[in-house]
Amino acid sequence: MSTEQTVRWRDDSGEERRARWRSENGAPPPERVVVADDRMNADTAFRLACEGTSLLWNGDFHNARQLLAAMARRVDRKPPRPGATPTETFHRYRQAQSRRTRILGMLLVPFEPGHVVPLRRAPDVRAACEQAYGPATEPYVVSLRELQGVIGAGEWRRKGLYVPALGESITPHYGVFSPVRGEYVDLVAQAPLPPGDRAFDIGTGTGVLAAVLARRGVPRVVATDQDPRAIACARENLGRLGLSGAVTVEETDLFPEGRASLVVCNPPWLPGRPRTSLEYAVYDPGSRMLREFVGGLSRHLEPGGEGWLIISDLAERLGLRGRDELPELFEEAGLSVAGRLDTRPRHSRPQDRSDPLYAERAAEVTSLWRLTAGGDARAE
Repeated sequence: MSTEQTVRWRDDSGEERRARWRSENGAPPPERVVVADDRMNADTAFRLACEGTSLLWNGDFHNARQLLAAMARRVDRKPPRPGATPTETFHRYRQAQSRRTRILGMLLVPFEPGHVVPLRRAPDVRAACEQAYGPATEPYVVSLRELQGVIGAGEWRRKGLYVPALGESITPHYGVFSPVRGEYVDLVAQAPLPPGDRAFDIGTGTGVLAAVLARRGVPRVVATDQDPRAIACARENLGRLGLSGAVTVEETDLFPEGRASLVVCNPPWLPGRPRTSLEYAVYDPGSRMLREFVGGLSRHLEPGGEGWLIISDLAERLGLRGRDELPELFEEAGLSVAGRLDTRPRHSRPQDRSDPLYAERAAEVTSLWRLTAGGDARAE
């Protein structure tokens, strides 16, 4: 057990204890840890967390959940002030969310080997933690917020997520973005297929778009991702849907070898640095994935083939990407726009008027750009 993976604290007798530190977001182990129990009130917990002291819980599990909720209410008492521009409002919102994540991540839960939580009224989380972390042969400590995410992912995996375009459910894994925003899946289900018998699904995640393409009759689909969790998730879903014979899943960054008549990519929609593992599906540092997909697309298209780029215009509405940036990227890559399908988001965020970004979310449009090699990039 390395120093970087270890969290240390002193128990009630003053003896130093230590255990493995787990953080899926790469947070360093806390430097200051005090043992807390049911006697600690929310004001004290919130003050200690704001000062950078982590609280290792040694009381009733349900009381820990209530304490975390009370701390969250204190964090949320001061919503971020709107900026003069949508861009400034977005950055203030991100800073507030980062602070919220940091403070609420200070409440910690101990584990015994085998993913057992040694607290009163603690739920049995062994199956969910085994799925997320693998076997546990030693004690460890994790934030309660992360544990809640693990439990939620276990429920997603147990119940599945119904996808209307498939007429069946898929099972997202922990750390793999769930396609709860079904509008982009529907776009892929509705766009006219170009002639050909091979398609690539770049950044497949759960494998949902590869499954839609296979169900639409594409004989051969290659789905790629660089995240081992996504690879395992996609293979499980495609196998359960009976599509393993039509879809090959490869662990690689962006494109597989060769060319295809159709290359589909739904990259993260916002340029920015992700702060959690799931934010990698939302934030693309420097728009790397977007730029590399567009820049390399023509080299992987068969003659007459199409590349489908599914992306929201929220980045443009927030001032994070210029209105002409996408057409300019297409033109630089020697691509033309054969057509575009647009849709509006159907999730709850655009209806939440308390959201600092309400106006931009309410106007958001998600588009499927049909790109071909050569021609006028600005045509629609």
